[in-house]
Amino acid sequence: MCGRITQTRAIREYGAAVGWSEEEMRERDISGFRADYNCTPAVEHLVFRILDGAPTAEMIPWQWLSSWAKHEGMKPAINAKREKLLGGYYRPLMKTGRVIVPASGWYEWTGEKGKKQPWYIRPKDGAPVFMAALTNHFPDKEDPEGAGFVIVTDDSAGGMVDIHDRRPVVLSPEDARLWMDLDFPYEQAEQIARLSELRDDYFEWYKVSTAVNRFGQHDEQLIEPLIDT
Repeated sequence: MCGRITQTRAIREYGAAVGWSEEEMRERDISGFRADYNCTPAVEHLVFRILDGAPTAEMIPWQWLSSWAKHEGMKPAINAKREKLLGGYYRPLMKTGRVIVPASGWYEWTGEKGKKQPWYIRPKDGAPVFMAALTNHFPDKEDPEGAGFVIVTDDSAGGMVDIHDRRPVVLSPEDARLWMDLDFPYEQAEQIARLSELRDDYFEWYKVSTAVNRFGQHDEQLIEPLIDT
C-alpha cells in the first residue's frame, strides 16, 4: 500500500472538511483537477499544504525520486514507511515538506499474482480522508528530477490486515492541520502519525470490479460493491 486512491469531491469541499474557510483557502495550478475514481502514481493529484502561512491546494505528481535512489538506479517511490520518518532519508521532508492528500478512499488487492481481487476502503460515514504525505516540491525552487509526493503508510490493524499489511496514515481534520503546520516540530508530527491515525474500525471495505486495474478507467462504477455470483 498505497497504490491507488480516489479523489471524488470538489476542492472546496475537501477544504471545508479539513477546517479551511473558502475565504482563506488559496489555489495554485489546479486546472488539471477533476473527480477521479482511480488516481494512479506518477500523475498529478490534489495536495493540501501551508504555503507562506496560507492554506493552499495544488497539484503535485505522486512520486518521489531522491538523489540517492536515482544514483542507485531505483524507481521513484510512492509511499514512505512511518517507522522511517525520523531517519536521515525522510527527515529533511519532515522538516519542510509535510502535506496532506485529501481523498475519498483507496484500493487494495488480495490474492496471488494474476488473480488479484481489488477492494475499496473508505470511512463508514462517507467523510473525506486526509492522508499524511511528504513532498520535495516547492513553488519557489526548481524541481529536481522525480519531484512529487509520497503517502505515509503504517502497519494495518485489526481486520484490515486481511486486505493488506500496510495502509495509509489517515488523520482527523485537527491532526491533519497540525501535520501541515511546519512551525509544529517534526518530531511531534511523527508522534501524530504514530499515535493519532484513524484505526480500522473507522473504515469499511468491500470487493470491487477488476476494472480498476486498468489505468484508463476513472468513472464512478469502479467503487460499486462487487456482487458475488
